[in-house]
Amino acid sequence: MSEKKSFKVAVVGATGAVGEVMLSILAERKFPISELVALASERSAGADVDFGGRKIAVQDLATFDPAGVDIALFSAGGGISKEYAPKFAAAGAVVIDNSSAFRYDDDVPLVISEVNPEAAKNRPRGIIANPNCSTMQMLVALAPIHRAVGIERINVATYQSVSGGGRSALEELGKQTGQLLNFQEIDPQRFPVQIAFNLIPHIDDFQDNGYTKEEMKLVWETRKILADDSIQVNPTAVRVPVFYGHSEAVNVETRTKISAADVRKLLESAPGVEVVDDTVAGGYPTPVTHASGTDPVYVGRIREDFSHPRAINLWVVSDNIRKGAALNAVQVAELVAAE
Repeated sequence: MSEKKSFKVAVVGATGAVGEVMLSILAERKFPISELVALASERSAGADVDFGGRKIAVQDLATFDPAGVDIALFSAGGGISKEYAPKFAAAGAVVIDNSSAFRYDDDVPLVISEVNPEAAKNRPRGIIANPNCSTMQMLVALAPIHRAVGIERINVATYQSVSGGGRSALEELGKQTGQLLNFQEIDPQRFPVQIAFNLIPHIDDFQDNGYTKEEMKLVWETRKILADDSIQVNPTAVRVPVFYGHSEAVNVETRTKISAADVRKLLESAPGVEVVDDTVAGGYPTPVTHASGTDPVYVGRIREDFSHPRAINLWVVSDNIRKGAALNAVQVAELVAAE
């Protein structure tokens, strides 16, 4: 697409939590846009969204003609993506899809801009998939280690904020917090049990093997993105009462031993990573103090696992709406625009 200097860009799901951030990041990063189209469901059509200080009227996705769109960023759920992404691709657009609709299709690349950018060029269906937010931040941190010494096994427990569940999940945490602080009864709607002041070891649907789909995404996506089916992944995904920013306790068993000092050096020069690793109070990243509203994947608590001869522990924190969704989609669009 490099012969084009600017692009007609559509954002599908423009009124959602991720769609709004996609719009702000497109403006922040000065993506070369000749025309921006904001699309959503019929009930949101006619509303305005903000784009770089301008108001853009939202159009109805169902009646929109995709002809002429160069790049379409989708963040409206898997059902919408399955129905409309092929239509946009058939009309000539490159679709960058944030749902899980196409992630596991062999003919759709699954791309993290800092990890496997070259994969974005091979898109026979005109669709590129954005990975799941928890996989995204983990692999930005782990890819440099895998390339240096190889990874045999990843043990990971995620601590995922409610924003990963969309606006209704954010509202439920806020509402329940207020109710509990005022000694009122709560009635969980969005989550199966109370989320305020609680932890829920259940994200997405349970699978036949006892794991949840969110946990299995870490397995499937890690192998596809790193192009290595031999990597073993042992995941537990937990929803926590945090508004923005996912955290992960990651234990990595490497093929060749690497010291914590060498991991620190690798990550200090890794794209998209910021090391915050001082062994003092507050010398580590948290969702509130570091991640929320920022772009990097933060890594701290880097230490050797003294129970294993070739293992490293990491604490990985990132804004799941930015790097975990909207930012990576825009970075992939930048890769496409630069071709």
